[in-house]
Amino acid sequence: MTTARATPSRRGRPGYDLESLLAVAVKVFNERGYEATSMEDLSRRLGITKSAIYYHVTSKDELLRLAVDRALDGLFEAAAEVTEMEGRAIDKLERLVRSSVRVLVERLPFVTLLLRVRGNTKVERQALARRREFDHMVGELVQLAGAEGDVRPGIDPAVAGRMLFGLVNSLTEWYRPRGGMNADTLADAVCEMAFNGLRRPPSET
Repeated sequence: MTTARATPSRRGRPGYDLESLLAVAVKVFNERGYEATSMEDLSRRLGITKSAIYYHVTSKDELLRLAVDRALDGLFEAAAEVTEMEGRAIDKLERLVRSSVRVLVERLPFVTLLLRVRGNTKVERQALARRREFDHMVGELVQLAGAEGDVRPGIDPAVAGRMLFGLVNSLTEWYRPRGGMNADTLADAVCEMAFNGLRRPPSET
């Protein structure tokens, strides 16, 4: 299990700190694309000099690492909680989906950026490796749920895991916090669709 990575904090300059810098950087990366964004772009958006940015981070890559780790650490924290649960794998899987939806809602800009990573830099490749690790854990849960008789026969665990979290990840395309569902309501909707399906059972028609 991968644990959350501790990031050493630096004392911020008056009126500015690493957290607010990171929030703006992630917003710009999502708007312009990481590769298309320069440190000059960030300094203009922030209204500070590049040297003021370098006071907090060593490079644009470090900003990206901090951002994608914020999303990934949330997912692995959710996975760690599920690992400690007792009970059937299908219930653990549903709990992981619910927790992942909450991570997405609470860290939406960071998750959005993570899902746009393509592996063009070392930081991106590391992020993709952690995503694959998470996907593997999901697949193992699906496989175990199948062995316990709670998943229909013939469903490939790896495919099911990708489709399940493809549904979760698709929320970044349309979910907006203001005026939208809260995290629990959104998680209810996702789990109802994923675990119970769309078609009404014949007995209810």
